[in-house]
Amino acid sequence: MMITFLDYRVGTYMTAKPVTVPPTMTLRQLQALFDRHDFNSFPVVDGAGAMVGLATKLDFLKAFAFTTRQLVPHYDELMERTVADVMTAAVVDVDADSPLTRALQLMVERRARSFPVVDRDGALVGVISRDDIMRALKNATTVT
Repeated sequence: MMITFLDYRVGTYMTAKPVTVPPTMTLRQLQALFDRHDFNSFPVVDGAGAMVGLATKLDFLKAFAFTTRQLVPHYDELMERTVADVMTAAVVDVDADSPLTRALQLMVERRARSFPVVDRDGALVGVISRDDIMRALKNATTVT
């Protein structure tokens, strides 16, 4: 029954211990991670373990956008820029204890593919994606 979905929590369906990147990582290294993993983004975590942003494929691509100052970006120079230069610092996250319906609502409203998941202390504990929510919806409809 779909009513079951109302009881689901983000922490149950999130991907725990997500792959993270440091703000000092180069765009070349970030591209290699995007090639290796089928993710749209990586949480950016500093040396102290605090989440300081999110590095998305769109953030990566923005580094190569043409500007009035530079019509032809220098590929090799840009690939040496760091994640800190391009990441999104203002990140919307969800609490692991939040209802999954809240994550679904945020995802639809913001047209987001995923959100970092934090615990009560604000520490990164996972990522909730569209695929995770779709899996939860399927589980809710197949529960007997």
